[in-house]
Amino acid sequence: MPVTLTLSNFFGLLGGLLVLAFVANRFSSRTRVPDVIVLLCSGILLGPVLHWINAERFPEVIRGVGTLALILILFSAGLELDLRRSWKQFISGTVLALLSYGLALIGVALFCMRVLDMSRMPALLVAASLACMSGSIILPILDQLDLRNDLKTTLVIEASLGDGLGALVVGLLLGSVHGGTPTVRSGSAFLGGMAALFVVRFLVGFVIAVLSGYLWSRLLPHVSNRQFWQALTFAAVLIVYSASEAAGGSALFSVIVFGATLTSLLDPKSFLKDFGFEILPTNEGNQIYSFHSELAFLVRSFFFVLLGAMIQFEGLKTQLLPSLGILAVFLVARVLSVFSSRIIWRGTSARERELAMILIPRGLITAVLALEAFRAMPNELWFLPSLTFALILFTNVLVLVATIRAQALAVVEEKLPVAPHA
Repeated sequence: MPVTLTLSNFFGLLGGLLVLAFVANRFSSRTRVPDVIVLLCSGILLGPVLHWINAERFPEVIRGVGTLALILILFSAGLELDLRRSWKQFISGTVLALLSYGLALIGVALFCMRVLDMSRMPALLVAASLACMSGSIILPILDQLDLRNDLKTTLVIEASLGDGLGALVVGLLLGSVHGGTPTVRSGSAFLGGMAALFVVRFLVGFVIAVLSGYLWSRLLPHVSNRQFWQALTFAAVLIVYSASEAAGGSALFSVIVFGATLTSLLDPKSFLKDFGFEILPTNEGNQIYSFHSELAFLVRSFFFVLLGAMIQFEGLKTQLLPSLGILAVFLVARVLSVFSSRIIWRGTSARERELAMILIPRGLITAVLALEAFRAMPNELWFLPSLTFALILFTNVLVLVATIRAQALAVVEEKLPVAPHA
C-alpha cells in the first residue's frame, strides 16, 4: 500500500537504505554477486511495487546524483593507480577501450536501424548511450578480484576511458540534435571529427588534471592540519571537473588523472623521486582515498535505488527481446575487440581473455547518458529507460559469471609457480 512520505519516514527510509547498501556490499564481497543488482531490486520494491518512492518527480536529481557518484568513483580509482604501471598499460587499455566502444556503437546502431526500424539519429543516440561499459561497476569489482597487476591496470584504464568516451560521443550527437554542431553528413566525416576531438579533449583534460594535482599537493601541507580539510579536497575534485569541462577537455578523464597525480606526489615510495620531484612524506593520500570512497559508496547506492524506482514493468516486458538482441551485439563486439587487440595485450592467457570478454557491465554512466538522450528526444526514445534497465540487469549477471571465472584464474596462477617443485 502507498504510504505518505513524511519527514520522519524519509529519514527512516534514508537510514534503511544506508544499512541495505552496506549489507549488499558485504554480500557482494562474499558471494561475488554485484551489489548493484541488490540495490536495483530494492528500488523496484520501493517504487513500482510499494509506491513509497515516485522517482519520476525528480529526474534532474537522479541525473545529478549519478554524475556526482561517477566523479567520486573515478577519483577514488585514480588514487589507487600506479602511474608507472599505468603508463606501461595505457596503450593497451586505450586500444581496447576504443575498439570495444566503437564496435559496440556500430553494432547497436545497425541493430536499431535494421531490426527495430529506427531512424539514424535516434539509433545513434541509443547506441552511443549503451555502448560504453560502466566504470562504477568495473572498478569496485576489479578491486575485489585477484588478477595480475598488468591485466587489472589495463582493464582499469579501459573502464576509465570508456566513461569519458561515452560522454564525448553522446555530447557530440546531442549537439547535432540541438543545432550546436553541424549535422552528421557522413560516417567518415563524423568518425574523423570524433577522433580529432577525442585526442584534443583528453590532452586538455590531462594537462589540467596534472597541473591541478601538482598545485593541490603543494597546498595540502598547509591545510591538512585544519578541520574539514578533506571537504576542501572534495571541492578541488569538483573544480577540476568543471574547469576541464569549461576548457573543452574530458572532465571524467581529468578526475581520474587528478587522483593519480595526487597519490603519486603524496606517496613516499613514488617513482617520481627518480625524476627530481619533491615527494611529501605524509599520509594524506590514504585519508583522501578513505573519505572519497565512502562518499562515493553513499551517493552511488542512492542512485541505483532511485534508478530501480523509475522502472515500469510494462515497459520492461516490452523491451525484453530488444534488450536480449542488443546484449548479443555487445558480446560479439567484445569478442572482436579482445581478439583484435591481442598483439598489444602481451602475455595474456586464454582464460584472461575470456574474462575480459564477459566483463562488460552497464551501470551508472549508461543510465546517466541514457537519461540525457531521452531528455533530448522523448517521443522517439520513450522506451530507452526500460531498455537501459534491462541491459544493466543482464550485463551484471555476466559480471557474476566473470567473478566466478576470475576465482578459478587466481587459483591457477597461484598453483603455477608451485608445480616445478612438486
